[in-house]
Amino acid sequence: MLPNCSSGNIESRGITPLPREPNAAGEIMTQPGPTSNVSGSPSALRLKFWGVRGSIPTPGPGTVQYGGNTSCLELRAGGQIIILDAGTGLRLLGRQLLAEYGEEPLDLTLLLTHTHWDHIQGLPFFMPVYKPQNRVRILGYEGARNGLSSVLTSQMESPFFPINLREVPANVRIEELKEMSFGLGPVQVQAFAAFHPGTCVGYRLSHNGRSIAFFPDNELRHNFEAHSAPPNGMFGSVPEANRKLSEFLRGTDVLVMDTQYDRQEYADHVGWGHGCMDEVVALALDAGVGQLYLFHHDPDHDDAKISQMVTDARRLVSSQNGSLLVDGAREGLTLELKAELETLKG
Repeated sequence: MLPNCSSGNIESRGITPLPREPNAAGEIMTQPGPTSNVSGSPSALRLKFWGVRGSIPTPGPGTVQYGGNTSCLELRAGGQIIILDAGTGLRLLGRQLLAEYGEEPLDLTLLLTHTHWDHIQGLPFFMPVYKPQNRVRILGYEGARNGLSSVLTSQMESPFFPINLREVPANVRIEELKEMSFGLGPVQVQAFAAFHPGTCVGYRLSHNGRSIAFFPDNELRHNFEAHSAPPNGMFGSVPEANRKLSEFLRGTDVLVMDTQYDRQEYADHVGWGHGCMDEVVALALDAGVGQLYLFHHDPDHDDAKISQMVTDARRLVSSQNGSLLVDGAREGLTLELKAELETLKG
């Protein structure tokens, strides 16, 4: 169970998308950050998308623009490398880290929103855990009746996988979180209970006056009075639940949120625990978010469908005379948020 929870354009808010260049195979890749400082810049948040898909990986010609790997983001800030979720995008991140740092010891923190398969299935293929010099700290809330550690280790037990998580060479430590607010070095982390089957949270991470919020699996609650009540009454009334979430997100620079369905699709999926794009845009506008990234793309949505949803979301913002920027999360995209003080000086 969870503990009790408690505008402008990209340049003006100090958000800089880093350049993307084709590699030898013609694939679009983001330029790697410097190897001398894990934060990329001592006064910035650097966010990179490694997996953006929901439910199941979707390789193939229809998903090359946005990507087919499941949920995984990398955040570098204040000397920390913080990984958000361990979907299949984690495999690619692990390869990049080993290429970047070689045999240099890595000290990594993995923050899990929840333990559904598409958020943990990359862990057995994360190469840094097979290097004895590395330390990996895995943090999350209670994953099942037998706890977080049991959930994560069971997917690597025989007959499902040849190597048990307890046998990997790296120093792997699994910790169940008990508080909804804590620090990772200088990075402040706040958690908020998401509306999704099982134990699930979203995170807001802040450093040097900048913040990103990550809600990969979440359904807004204002439709539930007509359909069903939130579980265990933990969110109070439906309007109150949305107000609390809006306040939690108030003024965040970047929001990455579940927008699996458009309005027509959502009518057939009310109560499934995933977001309706129209409603997420309305939430982001109400909360004064700087930029929204549509996330947890439906496995049946190809690149054309996601691009259409981005266009529709931007039209919704324009119809409200809003300044919210909207884009679709895509693998390889990197954002750098300058420190607030630097932005004011600039």
